Amino acid sequence: MSSILSDEVHQDSSNSTVKQTFLEATVATIVEEMRADPTVFTMGQDIRGGVYGAYPLAEFGERVRSLPISEAANVGAAIGSAMTGMRPVLDMTIATFLYSAMDQIVNQAAKSRFLFGGQARLPLVIRCTMFYGSSQAAHHNDRAYAMFMHVPGLKIVVPSSPVNAKGLMRAAIRSNDPVLVFEDSTLWGTRGDVPVDPDFIIPLGEAEIRQRGSDVTVIGIGQSLRTVDQALKLLGKDGISIEVIDPRSLCPFDWKTVLASVDKTRRVVVVDNGPMTCGVAGEILATVAEHFHGRLLAPPKRVTAPDMHLAFSPQLEKALLPSREAVAEAIKSTFEYRGKEI
Repeated sequence: MSSILSDEVHQDSSNSTVKQTFLEATVATIVEEMRADPTVFTMGQDIRGGVYGAYPLAEFGERVRSLPISEAANVGAAIGSAMTGMRPVLDMTIATFLYSAMDQIVNQAAKSRFLFGGQARLPLVIRCTMFYGSSQAAHHNDRAYAMFMHVPGLKIVVPSSPVNAKGLMRAAIRSNDPVLVFEDSTLWGTRGDVPVDPDFIIPLGEAEIRQRGSDVTVIGIGQSLRTVDQALKLLGKDGISIEVIDPRSLCPFDWKTVLASVDKTRRVVVVDNGPMTCGVAGEILATVAEHFHGRLLAPPKRVTAPDMHLAFSPQLEKALLPSREAVAEAIKSTFEYRGKEI
């Protein structure tokens, strides 16, 4: 069974790729867009120090701006600059810091285009890094993308590889709507061959079928695709034909690709490192159930973190996140109902 998420992405036929880490691909794309468009700039806490990616400060000067520790003010400034013709890329440093700016994000960024009858555009990108899996403690390790899926007016992406980081970041910067880009810090160091084409883009709302199969559809969110990959290796030669999908974009969501896959396999498992209740997995399975009631061959399965904060202890934190064993067992459980429609 082939790997679905390796650290390397095969080069295209033109060989026009460069090997980069997830973080390098992200920052390189921002720099490329800044060079191509003078209205693009980036700002954030500690951003000139290179902690979250090195920018050519001599080239861009004040277009790389360090901000004070005041998240609501930072987002407000980004909203204002976006509404007046700029394209800010705001680095929130850590995704949980979004909570300190909820009013600006939910009441202003998400609603202004609607409230002004489309007269105002908000080409705003907010980088949200999820620091979990490395003992960062509960104030830093939330996987909060599902919370913002509930807010109309926001676009949300969760890249899973260097090539996706590049293509989705470029799409986000060129979008005329606010986009939250949730970056998984556990993926920052993964390497892959990334296209050098300055216009390489992955459209928002376009999923990727990472592996073709006919027996069961497995959908993974962000880093959880690596866990899925490990689970497939555990399953080995069980003879199960598994189709693996990376949504890449949560809002908008590529329902066409997901539903077409489930229509073929009639079994579905969703893996997400976020909490279970009101999570991404639950939303996907609810929509699947609405479309395929009476046609599924097994109950839909979700493998998620429990509804609790991640512990500081490395052992406890690891135990709370989906494991390869749990994913493999969920896949196998969908075949307990062979021949019986649900």
